[in-house]
Amino acid sequence: LDKCPYKFCFVRAGLFYFLLYVANLVGGQIRYSIPEEMKKGSLIGNVAQDLGLDLKRLRSGRARIVTGENIQYTELKTDKGILVVNERIDREQLCGDVTPCSLTFEIILENPMELHRVTIEIMDINDHAPVFPNKDSPVSFEISESAVVGVHFPLQNAEDLDVGQNTLQNYILTPNDNFILKQHSNPDGSKYVEMVLQKPLDREQRPRFSLKLIAVDGGTPQRSGAVNIDITVLDANDNAPVFNQSVYKASVMENTDKGTKVITVNATDADSGSNGLITYNINSAVSDLFSVDEKTGNILVTGVIDYEKDKKYEFRVEAKDQGGLTDSSKVIIEVIDVNDNAPVISIMSFTSTVSEDSPPGTTIGIINVKDLDSGDNGQVTCTIDKHAPFKIKSNLRNYYTLVTDAVLDREIVSDFNITLVATDAGSPPLSTKRTFHLKVSDVNDNAPVFPQGVFKAFISENNSPGVSVLTVRAKDPDENQNARISYIVEPLDIGGLSGSDFVSVNAESGVIYAMRSFDYEQIKQLDFIVKAQDGGSPPLSSNVTVKILIQDQNDNAPQVLYPVQTGGALVAEMVPRSAEVGYLVTKVVAVDVDSGQNAWLSYKLQKATDRALFEVGLQNGEIRTIRQVTDKDAVKQRLTVVVEDNGHPSRSATVNVNVAVADSFPEVLSEFTDFTQDKEYNDNLTFYLVLALAVVSFLFIICLVVIISVKIYRWRQSRILYQSNLPVIPYYPPRYSDTLGTGTLPHVYNYEVCRTTDSRKSDCKFGRAGSQNVLIMEEPILTRTMQRIQSEKSILDEPDSPLEVKDRAFPPHEEGLDDHTRNTDSTVEFSTKCFEFYTSSVTLCNNQGLVFLQLS
Repeated sequence: LDKCPYKFCFVRAGLFYFLLYVANLVGGQIRYSIPEEMKKGSLIGNVAQDLGLDLKRLRSGRARIVTGENIQYTELKTDKGILVVNERIDREQLCGDVTPCSLTFEIILENPMELHRVTIEIMDINDHAPVFPNKDSPVSFEISESAVVGVHFPLQNAEDLDVGQNTLQNYILTPNDNFILKQHSNPDGSKYVEMVLQKPLDREQRPRFSLKLIAVDGGTPQRSGAVNIDITVLDANDNAPVFNQSVYKASVMENTDKGTKVITVNATDADSGSNGLITYNINSAVSDLFSVDEKTGNILVTGVIDYEKDKKYEFRVEAKDQGGLTDSSKVIIEVIDVNDNAPVISIMSFTSTVSEDSPPGTTIGIINVKDLDSGDNGQVTCTIDKHAPFKIKSNLRNYYTLVTDAVLDREIVSDFNITLVATDAGSPPLSTKRTFHLKVSDVNDNAPVFPQGVFKAFISENNSPGVSVLTVRAKDPDENQNARISYIVEPLDIGGLSGSDFVSVNAESGVIYAMRSFDYEQIKQLDFIVKAQDGGSPPLSSNVTVKILIQDQNDNAPQVLYPVQTGGALVAEMVPRSAEVGYLVTKVVAVDVDSGQNAWLSYKLQKATDRALFEVGLQNGEIRTIRQVTDKDAVKQRLTVVVEDNGHPSRSATVNVNVAVADSFPEVLSEFTDFTQDKEYNDNLTFYLVLALAVVSFLFIICLVVIISVKIYRWRQSRILYQSNLPVIPYYPPRYSDTLGTGTLPHVYNYEVCRTTDSRKSDCKFGRAGSQNVLIMEEPILTRTMQRIQSEKSILDEPDSPLEVKDRAFPPHEEGLDDHTRNTDSTVEFSTKCFEFYTSSVTLCNNQGLVFLQLS
């Protein structure tokens, strides 16, 4: 109360006496133990049960917690009668190093008033590790090599906010041969350590030591903290130079000129004389970039400073006295970047050829762009020519993808020069350009195209086969094989013939040839389709219609349709004698299958019985009288009309027109009958004269051949018959016939004779062949035949003698022989074998006594 502010003294005094009064009303006291750092809402204990209170009593008595703290760490749940954690409880924050640590508060009930004391002991957990004050900075010692063994070096003490077993328990030093660790306890129980030199130092053997001091606690799990100890062994000297700063910091722009001062370092030495003279030097790899003045300590730029190589330089400057004692200080020089590097474009991959059917978004190349500068100086943006159908995409840092932004068409643009510009954000900005050449490869996306939809050509009929008619050409904007065009005539049927019978096309040049001679009267126009197909895969094609128009030539003469020219009956036109001038007698009708002027016909009167009586219309062919018909005019009038076309050269036809000038039909009939008979007589006379001459010539030749044949035959037969005594028995084998009626002679006579070898007087038998060529002989002829054969007995008496027969035949007009008999074959069969005579008209055969003679 003595230290209480005046205005709160009475309040505190009243509260104090009130509590003394209430103390008499305390009904119970409970104690709980909980670990620190419990979660909010965690159960501490069941107050109602532990105090023996009813839950109704807690609610009716308006039970509540009374504490003098600003923070309400606990909360009473009157509906359940339990005590729970209300705020985070940190033992180290609440009690520090005091132990034990507890919270004490009262629970007050009204009607009647009750007071219950509750003590909560906060148990420590190992939630803190030992920590050294300067754990990030190593503890440095410079120990002269002349230091005696047993010298103590105090070390920093670690702190652990935990208590009891969880607090700091032990120190550990990295094992080494020169130093050991000794631990001591303070009166308050805290510990501190010292490092003791147990072996002399030798700078020449080991000028530096790097040790580590570790502090560990006794908690579970165990926690620890460490600090580094750097020991520099000094040469023997009383006072070593000492820098006025342990670290010197400076900055320098890159590309700074050589000789520029960066910073000055300074060291002092308490010694005097030569031991107090200090010289500075840099023993570092940066000596080619920086140098220090030995006397003044000024650090100067001696090389090229490049931010892109090193952004910061750290080195130590050594101060050395004449006695060899030294001290060093760290110098940190930061390099300030200057925009002195343009972006560098590197190609990771690039496709020099892209197909024209590549879809938009096809990757062409992957490019890496770097800028060695930093900050804004190293921020790079990439752009390409806006007119090119490409764009740049960035998916990763410093990596860009070049992709197509539109559909490519090789036929429009076959290659691209893509210029990539990389620009940094420096001031002034630097940029780099690089050009890529991209070729668009062709695909077969264009069919051949003809310059016109229909090709027309004219060719005269009666052309020579194989003549060229016209040339069709198509263009294909593709290239190489895709643009190689072949021409094909599509199949067609013309009057049952294929199109190849009419035309053909050269597959390479497109020249169309006529394969045959055309006739305008048969075909006037030839329409067909030529297909142009490229060599792509798959091939593309297009068609064009070709029309070949056949031009007419005057190759057909006019044809007269009327009057009809007949070789038999005579047709005549009647003209009455009362006919007036201009009387239409008849009309000559003619046509010409040609066309155009080749079919324009003109009619002219070539000959006429009376030219003064008739005329022919030049254009219409009408025959009219040009004067009055008189009685003196002949009844029979013959007109010869020439029909001529207008071609070059012209062709013509002639027609005879018979005209009868009479008033009655009988008069006409009598006149023209004689005329007809005379004509027929003349025609028949000519025919018979020619026929007679042919017959006479034919008969003369026949007779001459027959006479010569008979003479030769008789001569040879006489020789053979006089040398042979073989009897001849003629007979006719049944169904024997021969056909030799195809020679040059008008008739061939064949006979079949049969006779036995025993009798020369036996009867003859006649056999009829199965065919119609059967010889039928009458008896007088047979008698004469037998007599002739008997007279040749001498020939047949020698069976195996050679036979020679002269020309011997029955005369063609033998008495009693009809036409049928003259067309039959006759054969004489001999008993031994057959002989063929050189005349080839007689053959003798002998078979078992039967002799056959064949005459032809």
